Amino acid sequence: MGEGWRFRLLGPLEVRHDGTVLPIAAAKQRVLIAVLALAGGEPVPAERLIECLWGDEPPTTARNTLKNYVLRLRRTFQVDGESGPLVTSTAGYRLDIAPDAVDVQRFQDAIKVARVKPDVASALLDEALALWHGQPLADVPSEVLHREVVPGLVEQRLAAREQRVDLGLNRGRHRELVDELLVLADENPLREGIWARLMLALYRSGRPAEALDAYRRAGDVLAEELGVDPGSELKQLHLAVLTNDPALTITESRTVVPRQLPAAIAHFVGRSAELAGLSVRLPATPLMVISAIAGTAGVGKTTLAVHWGHQHADRFPDGQLYVNLRGFGGTPVQPATAVRGFLTALGQPDLPTEPDDQFALYRSLLAERRMLVVLDNARDADQVRPLLPGTASCVVLVTSRDQLAGLVALDGAVPLTLDLFTYDEARDMLVRRLGDRVDQETVAVDELIAACARLPIALNIVAAQAVLNPTRPLAELAEELRDARRRLDVLGAVADVRTVFSWSYQALSDEAARVFRLLGRHPGPDIGRDAAADLAALDSDRTEAALAELTRAHLVTEHVPGRYAMHDLLRSYAADQAHALDDDLPAALRRVVDYYLHTAHAADRAMDPNRRLAQFDPPGPDTHPTPIPDAAAAMAWFDAEDLNLAAAQQLAVDHGWHGAVWQLAWEVSGYHLRRGRRHDRVAMWRAAADAAEQLGDPIVRGRVLRLLGRAYADVGRHEEAREQLELALAVAEQERDLEQQAHTHVTLAIAGERQAEYRQSLTHALRACQLFEEIDRPVWKADALNLAGWMSAKLGEYEATYDYCGESLAIYRDRGDTEAEATVLDSLALAYRLDGRHRESVDHYQQALVLFRRHGVTNEIAQALDNMARALVELGEREQARAAWQEALAVYRRQDDVRNAELIQQQLDSR
Repeated sequence: MGEGWRFRLLGPLEVRHDGTVLPIAAAKQRVLIAVLALAGGEPVPAERLIECLWGDEPPTTARNTLKNYVLRLRRTFQVDGESGPLVTSTAGYRLDIAPDAVDVQRFQDAIKVARVKPDVASALLDEALALWHGQPLADVPSEVLHREVVPGLVEQRLAAREQRVDLGLNRGRHRELVDELLVLADENPLREGIWARLMLALYRSGRPAEALDAYRRAGDVLAEELGVDPGSELKQLHLAVLTNDPALTITESRTVVPRQLPAAIAHFVGRSAELAGLSVRLPATPLMVISAIAGTAGVGKTTLAVHWGHQHADRFPDGQLYVNLRGFGGTPVQPATAVRGFLTALGQPDLPTEPDDQFALYRSLLAERRMLVVLDNARDADQVRPLLPGTASCVVLVTSRDQLAGLVALDGAVPLTLDLFTYDEARDMLVRRLGDRVDQETVAVDELIAACARLPIALNIVAAQAVLNPTRPLAELAEELRDARRRLDVLGAVADVRTVFSWSYQALSDEAARVFRLLGRHPGPDIGRDAAADLAALDSDRTEAALAELTRAHLVTEHVPGRYAMHDLLRSYAADQAHALDDDLPAALRRVVDYYLHTAHAADRAMDPNRRLAQFDPPGPDTHPTPIPDAAAAMAWFDAEDLNLAAAQQLAVDHGWHGAVWQLAWEVSGYHLRRGRRHDRVAMWRAAADAAEQLGDPIVRGRVLRLLGRAYADVGRHEEAREQLELALAVAEQERDLEQQAHTHVTLAIAGERQAEYRQSLTHALRACQLFEEIDRPVWKADALNLAGWMSAKLGEYEATYDYCGESLAIYRDRGDTEAEATVLDSLALAYRLDGRHRESVDHYQQALVLFRRHGVTNEIAQALDNMARALVELGEREQARAAWQEALAVYRRQDDVRNAELIQQQLDSR
């Protein structure tokens, strides 16, 4: 089957059908083909074709002549009796061709993908640039096309060449890029970015004198042609070269190489057949499911995966990713949560807000990388499947109690079933841990192995107890174990394991045993020292001593400094003991919920001291929140406790602690906003709304409905958002709560703006202003005034914007709130731009940017740069505009904001 129709426009025009070139001798036919091919299969009106064929002065017979040209072109396209791709419709004429039939479309598609897939960008750009065979439309005589189309294509090609150069510089290919950059500088002497790249490549190649000479030449050209000095980028680079700035010597990209595998097991034994099986099978099928016979926990699935990963670390130069999915023994980790952890480990601190975009970014980052991904303790195939890379260059190990037949059947996974230790493997493990004692007490060793049912986790606990008591005969340990088994009256292999746990547990001090029991009822996946102290109502020293004792006994693991986790089998056992002994569990669980609530409150205040306080009692005498000194410490605490906070809220739901449910949502909301966790925010506020209904407090209910409405608006669920906000407003009006009425009007304005309902949003903002005035809340009034100014600008009512924003600005400046001041300057700048007062717009954007940068508000920085660039274009300052757009593009790319980055790139390409 042939390749069909193909059109080349990036150079002299060429038309091929199934590989055969069709001769297009007539100049007007070439114009007609070019216009239709550029339309990408969309119909082109006759008026547009006439304009491109004859320009501004078409002949009076143009329409009839066009019909003749079309008729001749149909005949040209008739090959082997086929009618050809030219189609007539009521909308005009079009080519019925495949989307990739035109080289321009293939070129543009490739550079778009290259912008969002850095790992394959270089190859894509090479393919895109290889499509060029000279000046676009070189033999197509159309002044309109050469004026409107060709400059944009040439600019896109140059931008692609610059991006490819940047990729090469980031990978240390400076020496081989010098010649290409010299040519680019000669071809584009007024493009300062190319001179900067040339200077950098020369400097890194050990040629600083030539780098300085390049700066001199750039200055001469700019002065002669434009009468200007080099811009700030070139000047800063010139200074850096003169001072031998160490930052210039970076010769390779700072790609993050995660090493997330847990520590290697010091006393790993046996499993030689399984290890060999992994090594043999994985190259052919890079997905392996390590499961267990009859779902046995503690058989060593994780240990095997981690040991193999460390053995073969050299096979994975790009790193290893690891996550415990907690499919059994706790609340399972959602795939969206796991992928956020992976993206952070891969050096992506600012993530897309939508889960689908996060998964796409994850697959893009892993494309062409050689990495090991360990998905530990998976519940089912649905939990695993979204976390599978989209490339065969990575190896995935999945461990689970389940056989995960779906992954085997649909995803080509290879199953590996792990059994209990053999007797020899069990004995070998004890030899490695206990040395000569094993040979000296063979009967006791046999009894210990039998009691442990040859289960690795049980054997490890027994060995730990023996190591902690080096002078105690193993026979005594075996005798105690026999007694414990009789007392518990348990039978079978699992019962033997529980007996091992009970024996180890009973050897603990009373205080450590109590802490162990309570940890089994902790709702989250791990716990920090401070939370453990409040859970057990102990001071920090006693808590640390108990945790150290549990760690020595291998009943908990300090998986990161200061944070402790339990094997799910041990967690179940500990929870059973807590239930049996009753340990005043409700009080303990309430203490730990209060710990999370009050520490979240402290962290939220550290991030935003001006945020309104939730209404709840101060911490009780047994609650000791972790001190949070600043915003950075607050974000670090929230990052560590993210899953625990959600689990704490669910625990509060389960126990009917309705106040804590909505208060946790309030305190975590700011963190979710900063991290872009919009869907997590919806989940917490939905739980809060249910709790507020149970409380029966109209003030709380109105507040929660308002914030649930805002959360819905942020995820695009506009109907639900409006429903909740209207309910919130009705509650506030019924209670005559002016403050909540005002806040709800503000939220309704924001929600309306998301749907471009600017007039209605302005009404809400102005009503909020009136209410805040009545209750004497000047700062909140300033917020509403700025919102009203923004809506007025969107409506084209600029004088109103200047009035509203001027009053808002005065309030903020009086209070010294420079971050809020920046938002008003940004609103004024938008109004000035839309009003045609472009110089004032640029001035206000520059003032806002100074303040945004001071406060690190990166998303606002990018938006302000984009809008400022548009004003600069209107002023004719195109180079400054381009620099602003390039900076905005860099910010959006650092945030992995693909949509906005694409919009900025379109602005750059179109100019």
